[in-house]
Amino acid sequence: MKQDSTRNIAYTVNCEDYVHVVKFNPFDNGDACSLIAYGGNNCVVVGTCRFQEEDAEVEGLQYKTLRMFHHGIRVDAIAWSPETRLDALPPQIRFCTAASDRKLRLFTSDLQDKDEFKTFDGHLDYINDLVFAPKEGQEVASVSDDHTCRVWDLEGNEKAHFVLRSPGMSVCWHPEEAFKLMVAEKNGTIRFYDLITQQAILSLECEQTPLMSADWCLKNTLKIGAVAGNDWLIWDITRSSYPQDKRPVHVDRARLFRWSQVNENLFATTGYPGKTTSQLLIHHLGHPQPILTGTAAVGSGLTWHRTLPLCAVGGDHKIFFWVTEM
Repeated sequence: MKQDSTRNIAYTVNCEDYVHVVKFNPFDNGDACSLIAYGGNNCVVVGTCRFQEEDAEVEGLQYKTLRMFHHGIRVDAIAWSPETRLDALPPQIRFCTAASDRKLRLFTSDLQDKDEFKTFDGHLDYINDLVFAPKEGQEVASVSDDHTCRVWDLEGNEKAHFVLRSPGMSVCWHPEEAFKLMVAEKNGTIRFYDLITQQAILSLECEQTPLMSADWCLKNTLKIGAVAGNDWLIWDITRSSYPQDKRPVHVDRARLFRWSQVNENLFATTGYPGKTTSQLLIHHLGHPQPILTGTAAVGSGLTWHRTLPLCAVGGDHKIFFWVTEM
């Protein structure tokens, strides 16, 4: 693994719109291709990706747009449902979006003639993140600047409501911990809620602000990562409520933190979008320096592939992909 390697973008996909958010489907969809969705100023586009790293017959990247969904307003966040299947007859695509009008929208499509969407109303301010229940996909959790985390059923009814002490920035639902929800707040606190009792059961502290993004490691339920201020921070929740490891990485403040789906020591962070270029850093806990540094024109969104050490960031009418070693 090369130390501190500045690596050019591995692949680029041209897009119909400015890309505000990009999201690989984290669930197995029953097909060899990976699903990816991106949100623009007024649409969501769903496509499939196949990379040469997983299929020797592919040269570079094979990308195909499956469907464009009219959204009518800027897309700020996207969550995939585990009920999405490409191997079903008919296929089913299901995802939920958060938009700048403080509403959630649930989209369901068979990629032929049936496109449905429902609107969930209730948040009083900007929605920062959302996630589907990872097992059955029958609920959606969302966090907002209105100092709440809300859990909804698929009809848009509110099933749970947690009052926060500051804006909710990230919400995570782990497939191995289906009755717990992780909520990260801008004031630097990360709390775990028991969904049965609807009580907070554990909290972690950054001791610095603003916390902008946090993630729950898929490969190790005890590991939590976040970015706050200029730093990334990592917790082992069995050891302490304070981070075991932290490092300053982004001069212009850090924006997003995402664990790799395939390696518990691999994660990526991004700097603030809106500069002429935004920095993507890929880190490995065994290495003192980032193992990959990427730059993208006004990058926004950050997502990892389900089975490859490959991540993507959105830009102006483009999605950029970087590949790293394990």
